[in-house]
Order: sequence, then C-alpha cells, then structure tokens
Amino acid sequence: MDIIYQPRINREIESLRERIHPPRVCIDNDSYRDCTVVKIDSANRHGILLEMVQALTDLDLVISKSYISSDGGWLMDVFHVTDQVGKKLTDKSLVHYVHQALCEARSSQEISSDTIELQNASESVMNLAIELTTADKPGLFSEISAVLLRLGFNVTYATAWTHNERVVCIIHLEDAAKLGPIDSERLAHVREQLQNVVEARDGEEEGKRVRLRLRSFGAGRNHTDRRLHQMMYADGDYESCGACHGEKKNVSVGRYEEKGYWVVNVRSRDRPKLFFDTVCVLTDMKYEVFHAAVASNTSMADQEYFVRPKGGSNLDNESEKQKLIQCLIAAIERRVSHGLKVDIRTENRRGLLSRVTRVIRENGLSITKVQIGVEGETAVGSFYVADSSGQDVNPNIAELVRRETGGSVVANYNSPYTVPRPLSSGKTMHETKSTTQVTPRFSLGSMLWSQLECLSNNFRPIRS
Repeated sequence: MDIIYQPRINREIESLRERIHPPRVCIDNDSYRDCTVVKIDSANRHGILLEMVQALTDLDLVISKSYISSDGGWLMDVFHVTDQVGKKLTDKSLVHYVHQALCEARSSQEISSDTIELQNASESVMNLAIELTTADKPGLFSEISAVLLRLGFNVTYATAWTHNERVVCIIHLEDAAKLGPIDSERLAHVREQLQNVVEARDGEEEGKRVRLRLRSFGAGRNHTDRRLHQMMYADGDYESCGACHGEKKNVSVGRYEEKGYWVVNVRSRDRPKLFFDTVCVLTDMKYEVFHAAVASNTSMADQEYFVRPKGGSNLDNESEKQKLIQCLIAAIERRVSHGLKVDIRTENRRGLLSRVTRVIRENGLSITKVQIGVEGETAVGSFYVADSSGQDVNPNIAELVRRETGGSVVANYNSPYTVPRPLSSGKTMHETKSTTQVTPRFSLGSMLWSQLECLSNNFRPIRS
C-alpha cells in the first residue's frame, strides 16, 4: 500500500499565510494577439482553483486555455481569456473587476458555512430560498409556481436543472404582503403546501427520494450553479451514467505511479462553463488538483488533471475510480438540455412566472431547465422546453408566451447549452428559428459588472 505524506495545516495558520502573502494577479494584454493572459500567484488551499474559475466565468469571460500548478503550499495559475465575442479585455473597468474578483476569491467560504437549513424554524427569517430535489415530471414547475402565487409569495429568482429523470431547483422568495422577514407560521405553511404538491405527483415510493429544504442564505456567498451541482451529486444522479457514456464522453482515470496522482482526462464538446463544471465536481468530491492543462480547439475541449483525494486514499480502488468517471460525465451533462430555448424579456409583473409556466404546460411541453431573474424593472430569463411525447417543439410557443406576457420572446435552437434533435419536417434548424426579434441576453456576468456579489441578493422581485 502506498503511503502519501500530507502535512496537516491549521486553518488559522493557513489564513495568516494568505493575509501575509495575498494573491498577486497580473493581467497581460501584450503577450498574445488574440487573448488576454491572467496570471495568479497565491497561497494554496482546497477549493481556491474553483473560486478562481468561478470568478472568471461569472464575469462572462471565455477561458480558452489554462495551466494549473499547485504542488505544494503555493499555486501558479494561468488563464487565457476573452470576452463573449472573442476579443481581448481592453476595457479598463472590466480589467479592474477581474482583478478585484480574483483577489476576493481567496476570502470566499464554503456554501454550507453561510447557508442555514430551516427545519423547525421558530423565528422569522430573511433571504428565504426553497431547494427541491425530486423526480422530473411534466408540469411540476408550473404547479409549484402556482402554489407560491396563491400563498402570496414573490419569486425573486428561480433556476432548475434536470438530468437522468431527476430535477433540482432553487427558488428565492419574498413575502408579497410586506417587505422584511418571513414569519415561522408562513414558513411552515409553504413547506406543507409544497410537500403536498410533490408527494401527490410522485406517489409514495418516489416520494422517498424527495428532498425539500427551506434555507436562509447569507449575503454574497451562495453560488447558485455550484449549489445545483451539489444537490444533483447528493441525489446520486450520476449513478445512471454508465461505462458506455464514459466512452462517448472520453472520460478516463489513470495512475501516475511516480508521484502517486490520479490522471483524469476529459474530452468533450466545448461549451460555456465547462471548465467550471468539471472543477466544481472535483472540488466537491474532495479531490486536490495539483496540476492541470485545459484547452479548447474549435468545437472540442480537452482537460487533463493530476489529482489526489484530499486526506489520502487508496488509488487502486476501482469502485472509487468508476464513481469519479460517472460524476464527471454527470457534471458535463447537467447543464446541457434537449429541446427548444425560449428567451424572455418583459416587464416585471406579478404572476409572470406562473403565467409562463402555465402556457408551456397547457401546450403539452415540459421544462428541462430554467433561469429567470430581473434587471431593473425588467424580467429576463430562459426556459428550455421539450415535448413530452418526444416530438420536436414548435417554435410558435414563443408567440404564445409573448401574448401572455408581452415584451420580447424568442425561440432559439442554437443555444450552446442545447443539444437539438433532428427535425422531423426535414427543415434545417436555421429555417425554423424565429427571427422576428433580437434574442435577449441574460447572464450572471452582466449583473456582476456593477457589484461582485451573489446574483440573488441583487434581484428585485418578479411579482409571481
């Protein structure tokens, strides 16, 4: 059995080292013609790589290449980045925000340390969020939004992912009747009503896998995408990702005997936030990344990681290796959806979310992914919809949603997060794509321009 020496470092000493030697961030626009190079030197600790990647992706930057080296108490990371249209970062204010975000990443805390689960809350709470994990059934999101509207809650932010017939969603709430804390009686009532909706749909046997939580989240620390990954992982959505999927996605785990590393290789179709998703699952599975090289060429991305389990582990454990492969495949797949993307930008009005989801449900469609929030007085978001019978979704659903909500609504098959099905009519996707309006753009990055805080805490309410 191999024994790997890993010194135990007291957290107070580690924190002192970070204060004495804060991160050095160098933003280089001269070395390469087609990209900006971001170089970071910093004291090393578990999770800091994820925080760096998270800071860059939250600003809507595209990471085309990265080189990671952190074998020891210090890290040296290099990222080749561009903006969303492939240009270098020449805007001085954006460069300033990148520098600020990366420096602030070192003081980030784990989500669990700043998020409180409410079991039998006896006091009023602020910043209430619902977290739900259950079986994916058509119409579920519509019923949940209708219940919340009936109970008198405003939805200030909502997001949901589906994968392997499971769904996780996070919904942030406000009391529509008054601003301020939500009392314990209302908390108990909303928990009961939502539990009834989910259990009625899932039945007794499926209901055993339902996880409904009410949480009070702290300011500026609750990263939604990471939390969705954690919820899916806790639910075991990766268990259905078999060996055949691993071959398809080209995910492999080998052994580097000389240094005692596991060598993780991932080759897959490139898309936004792929690097973040991979590093997220490695971090949450308690793997330390000592070296890594990431590059994307045309439509494909290659990632190579040299890792060890945190605290040491038997690297010959075959079941652990297979679990890591399955979890990486799941991390790649979770953000990708089949079907039609419907972008919406409209006036923020009470009941908006409930109306949109009702129209989708009444037309025999199911929601495979959603993210919606507000910018000023405007509600902005995206719904990914699929036909429950497996047929292609008619893009005219965008017009039906527009009639119900007003504003700009666009159907788009060409999202980087969408894997479209072949069209049965024989038409190409470009022939069926709606071109009546400009696609509205919603992203975390656009909202983090003005302040580098949690997106949900900056939202004004969607009055639904």
